[in-house]
Amino acid sequence: MSDRKYLYTERAHYMCPNMHFGIMAEIGAEFDANGINESIAVLKSAHPLMRSLIAEEQESSKVYYEEHPELEIPVTIKEAGDDWQADYETVSKAGWNVQKDALLKVFAYPSESGTRVLFITHHLLCDGRGLLQLVQEFAGHYVNGVKPHSVDEKLMESLDDLPSGSDLGFISKMLIKNANKNWRKEGHRVSYDEYLTFEREYDSKQNIKREIKNIDGEELDTLLAFCKGNGVSLNDYLVAKMMIDEGTDKVVIASDIRNKIKNYKEGALGNYATAFGVVVKKKSEIMELAKAVDSEVRNITAKPEKEMLVLSCYFNMEPELLDSIAVSTIGSFESRAGRFVGGKMFGYEKRDGHCITNLGRVDSNVISEAVFIPPASPANTKAWGVLTINKKMRICSIQSREDRDV
Repeated sequence: MSDRKYLYTERAHYMCPNMHFGIMAEIGAEFDANGINESIAVLKSAHPLMRSLIAEEQESSKVYYEEHPELEIPVTIKEAGDDWQADYETVSKAGWNVQKDALLKVFAYPSESGTRVLFITHHLLCDGRGLLQLVQEFAGHYVNGVKPHSVDEKLMESLDDLPSGSDLGFISKMLIKNANKNWRKEGHRVSYDEYLTFEREYDSKQNIKREIKNIDGEELDTLLAFCKGNGVSLNDYLVAKMMIDEGTDKVVIASDIRNKIKNYKEGALGNYATAFGVVVKKKSEIMELAKAVDSEVRNITAKPEKEMLVLSCYFNMEPELLDSIAVSTIGSFESRAGRFVGGKMFGYEKRDGHCITNLGRVDSNVISEAVFIPPASPANTKAWGVLTINKKMRICSIQSREDRDV
């Protein structure tokens, strides 16, 4: 019992729609359906979370990863020329029962360069960097027979796993303490079956537009030199560009914290990221705005109570209250506490947020290029997923246009 891997920060992804994302990668090797299945089996052997489903303890409200060694990762072999975006959309419309369906789905296509693969994962399996690692491990085995090292995932379990000083400030702590108190007074909870009914209705009405922008070679070199010459990162520039393009003064960015937390094991799957909002209200041209973004990011990442705010909220909140946030804010479940947290703290009421997740730059001799499709969180109206492989930057923009009467 004690060695069970429970959901703590991951609990926020358990009963929330659109908690999936993907990577489409071009791999320079002859298409081999048997080899694809073999490589997926090797990955499953290396990662316990890949062979796990989500289960609930009957005697408590705890939710955990339950290993099923016989669990099959669904691999769908497609024809050359098939539209991977249509396959991604099909998965998005179908919902995801994490108590019955594996946390990873794979599609494979013959392509001009050899092989194209689409990995779609539920957020309960990993974060964006984790999925990139998984795709790299797959390509390494598929092309060169390199087996990944087996890693026993160690997830974040308490505030003690975060950097010192990460706990909530007084006002935030009192808000959540009061929400927890009100939740307990309500005396009811959301069952997973109730949530799935809501998710199916939500998925049937959403309409998400995806576009991909390519920035390659000399164009990318010029952009990187422009940023370096002005003392800002490419990510600072992209945040500023989104602010200008979308007419917003706030963008939420994802932040990898593997080098800041105490229990991350190299190569492990799971969630080792946080997210924070960058707010710059002054209007200016893009590079001056990027410099202001850089200053704000530095200010936030230097203070654990700011950088780890969302994770601290998760640790301080009643797990069953976390379950209720989406379904009570944008569904029919009645909970004033859930609606307060979802609407006032997590943006599920207005649903007008903007977000960027940049997985960084990678040089690879087995992956020629790749696209990162970010999650379409109910809190956001626009999200960018950024990934650069071999000087080929791909920005996948997703725009949520769902029926707001869901």
